[in-house]
Amino acid sequence: MEAPPRTTGERFERLVHIMARLRAPNGCPWDREQNFDTIKRYLLEEAYEVMDSIDQRDWKGLEEELGDLMLQPVFFAQMATEAGYFAIDDSLDAINEKLIRRHPHIFGDAQADTADDVKKRWDEIKAEEKPADPKQGLLDRIPRSVPALVEAQAIAAKAAGAGFDWDNVEQVIEKLHEELDELKEARRDGSDIEGELGDMLFVIVNMARFLKVDSEQALRKTNAKFRRRFSHVENGLREQGKNPSNATIAEMEALWQDAKRTETEGETGR
Repeated sequence: MEAPPRTTGERFERLVHIMARLRAPNGCPWDREQNFDTIKRYLLEEAYEVMDSIDQRDWKGLEEELGDLMLQPVFFAQMATEAGYFAIDDSLDAINEKLIRRHPHIFGDAQADTADDVKKRWDEIKAEEKPADPKQGLLDRIPRSVPALVEAQAIAAKAAGAGFDWDNVEQVIEKLHEELDELKEARRDGSDIEGELGDMLFVIVNMARFLKVDSEQALRKTNAKFRRRFSHVENGLREQGKNPSNATIAEMEALWQDAKRTETEGETGR
């Protein structure tokens, strides 16, 4: 009988061995037929499930979802090992060495007093490690396959790091009003409404950056808030023998405002 793992290292090693067993010639038919392309979507799904557990403050759920997420790099690394590309040990060495190298204020004699100092030094070390290809643009390393909101955040941060930025948030707000006017004009003359709306969204992402707010998380929280309040509306209508399809907008708005009051009272402890 296999002895239970005692250390974190032994537990991780057990996961690596289980994955190798599943991919072995006499292993699991489903696991054996997977490849990099078929598995990559699960990486994204598991990452979003982790984020959802955090948003819900579901710590027991997060415990399980983190395990599911950790399986993904182990799965990729096992396939890479079989193909002769690299092994999981190489990935672990790479991240351990990178963390030490890019934190000289912890593992060396450098100094960084603020989070901004740390970020600045991280970027400088990264640039030293990976000199820019003169043929490659600043934004070329940002993958185009990520969600548009994430891509916009990365693009805005890169451009700002190169000095292409506003001086203060008031200028960003002014730009937002300008883009809103252009959207109104597009609606009037039937021109590029989609493009103008996209411009406005991009400015909002930049505003979030100036305010040190993660726009992805801000939107996720608003989505969760809308879900809660709309659920309150549906429950209220159900008690009245109604549903959204046969209720008036006034009835739904009244229940929506009631949901807002309930949340506010809960936050203030009244």
